[in-house]
Amino acid sequence: MKRIYLDFAATTPVKKAVLSEMSQYFSNEFGNASSIHSFGQQARHAIDKARSNLSSFLNCQASEIIFTSGATESNNLAIKGFIQAISGQSIPHIITSSIEHHSVLDTCKYLEKNKLAEVTYLAVSKKGIVDIEEVQKAIKENTVLISIMYVNNEIGTVQPIREIGKLIEKENRDREKNHSNLSSLSQIYFHTDAVQAIEYFNHDVAHLHVDMLSLSAHKIGGPKGIGALYIKKGTPLQPQIIGGWQENRRRAGTENVAGIVGLGKAIEELKIVNCKLKIKKIQGLRDRFIKGILQNIPDVILNGDSILRSPNNANFCFNYIEGESILLNLDLQGVAASSGSACTSGSLEPSHVIMALGRDHRTAQGSIRFTLGEGLTNSDIDYVIKILPKIVKKLRKMSPFGGKRD
Repeated sequence: MKRIYLDFAATTPVKKAVLSEMSQYFSNEFGNASSIHSFGQQARHAIDKARSNLSSFLNCQASEIIFTSGATESNNLAIKGFIQAISGQSIPHIITSSIEHHSVLDTCKYLEKNKLAEVTYLAVSKKGIVDIEEVQKAIKENTVLISIMYVNNEIGTVQPIREIGKLIEKENRDREKNHSNLSSLSQIYFHTDAVQAIEYFNHDVAHLHVDMLSLSAHKIGGPKGIGALYIKKGTPLQPQIIGGWQENRRRAGTENVAGIVGLGKAIEELKIVNCKLKIKKIQGLRDRFIKGILQNIPDVILNGDSILRSPNNANFCFNYIEGESILLNLDLQGVAASSGSACTSGSLEPSHVIMALGRDHRTAQGSIRFTLGEGLTNSDIDYVIKILPKIVKKLRKMSPFGGKRD
């Protein structure tokens, strides 16, 4: 039986070059990077190299990189850490979108619940895109932070991050003109969760006009349990993990040397690979897949924009049936996919992202996310196109939802 993995947005296999680079830091070069002896200094050198790789990749200073346990921690640190750093003023205002990852949404809700911030959750278009004009309308005098994800983790839509960043810079210039004594704490800062964007889109932080950017290693062929936060020099930040001087006193704890090395190597591998050719191949497979599904299965909705989307993402709503039933039947046929974010796969609630597109509860329950990656072939895609219509037809005959049957 074939085994086909179509869940690259959830996690990716560790690349051989990454694993090889990491392996020596488990047993041979095992020193604590905080130690001053040669074992520790070898570990420190490895961390410095990884930080340099990442800063070069993002076009920022090495000192602007904080290594974390992953994107969830990075998002928490960026939002909570920033808001806590400016506490003492009037309640600050945050703008985010209704389709963010839960690590952003739940952090914002936590700040609201504890009266540490007020939050505006922007609606998105039916195709899942944030409207720049709506961002501008939402800005208030006490707006201090805007957090919009670069590429949505469920439907793959690409948000206008650069345009929002330029809008914020204009707003800050206008504030300076109107307030001669404007402090850095009165500016608007811009954070983006770029986890799903790093492999496929421009990641130059100067080009994007962002102050903070979150990323994760295991989405790009690196290990789990390691991520990073870019934070522009001068951006207020209150550490969330304290008790040590690591990461310039911004994130305490003994460094995960092997993980950091793995992230650095994964970034290096991205720079080595011909990205344009890789993206073209994956996008071709995705388009082949979308066309095959829409042509062979009736009553299917493609979620998200057909153009402004990640080259590896295809997300559908299959009317009259539940997504979990499709996933179980696909798995029996050797195919792995997802009903939404991997972080909420245990939830019986419909995806908040799909609901934000205007889908009703029943339709949203039938959503499936397919995400592609390196190593897939036309044969793999054709196999799924062949078996999925049969699965859908069988499940619709059994469905309690009513409506049209195949």
